[in-house]
Amino acid sequence: MDLSTNYLGFKLRNPIIVGSCGYTFSVKDIKNLVENGASAVVLKSIFEEEIVWEMEHNLAQMQRPSTIYPEIYDFFDLENIEDSVTKYLNLISDVKKEVSVPIIASVNCVSAKEWVPFAKRVENAGADALELNIFIMPSDLERTSEENEQMYFEIINSVLAEVKIPVAVKLSYYFSNLAKMIKRISETGVKGIVLFNRFFEPDFDLDSLTVVPTNVLSNPADLGKSLRWISIMSDRVNCDLCASTGVHDGKAVVKQLLAGAKAVQIASVLYRKGPKVIGEMLEEVKNWMAEKEFDSIEDFRGRLSQSKSLNPAVYERAQFMRYFSEKF
Repeated sequence: MDLSTNYLGFKLRNPIIVGSCGYTFSVKDIKNLVENGASAVVLKSIFEEEIVWEMEHNLAQMQRPSTIYPEIYDFFDLENIEDSVTKYLNLISDVKKEVSVPIIASVNCVSAKEWVPFAKRVENAGADALELNIFIMPSDLERTSEENEQMYFEIINSVLAEVKIPVAVKLSYYFSNLAKMIKRISETGVKGIVLFNRFFEPDFDLDSLTVVPTNVLSNPADLGKSLRWISIMSDRVNCDLCASTGVHDGKAVVKQLLAGAKAVQIASVLYRKGPKVIGEMLEEVKNWMAEKEFDSIEDFRGRLSQSKSLNPAVYERAQFMRYFSEKF
């Protein structure tokens, strides 16, 4: 049974990629993930602020680097940030010696400023590809939506000018016209778009009156967002689509493939079940394929994408009206 798929120009042995997380920050853990079936690995993201700190920081003056949010350094242990870049580049070169699957570096970024030349250093260290986890929240009252969107293209174009390795972009769903934005990004020359990244979600501790995190990990119910947009955009973009968030079992993998995804990224399920879950998910995919008599992923990829509908917007509204008029 052929589980292979193509993503970012690489032929992967199966569609399960481990996304950026704590499991992808050591050679030992990455080897374990690959042994359990991971077809590619996205390294834990390095932050733009860490890169800029290494490039600009003057210990004698103790000045903050000139980033969009310079106050961010108030939240860091600056001693730990000091050699983050060196550790990251060493991780790339070290893990490439130990595994044969594609290693995708990841930068969590908010601007196209001084950090961009770091992309070339990632390429030189041996990374097979680079994923840009662009983290621009639509909460700045001083910036227009057009300015926010333009920043994405400035980042993408700047990085594409630096490297020859494939570049993917991991997006959020915070856009007024998400479909148009995904389409435009796919036309820049990136090889893949990952839907979606996760942001910090706050909660209030009523005893200590402090802000605390909630929903750090995804759950299976989160699958709907990425499934919907993979389905809508499949066959309508000029690059590969990869699904992220809410993929916790083999059935979720199959659903995303039916929607048109080339691959999926998993992370949260690893924290709940450990790396062995990769093999379990792949077995589920195989069993479903055998039941439906599919010999390869290409036999059914995209069968349920909205491109098969004459008018996706009409289809969406009709399903919404039918469901809510009958059920509630």
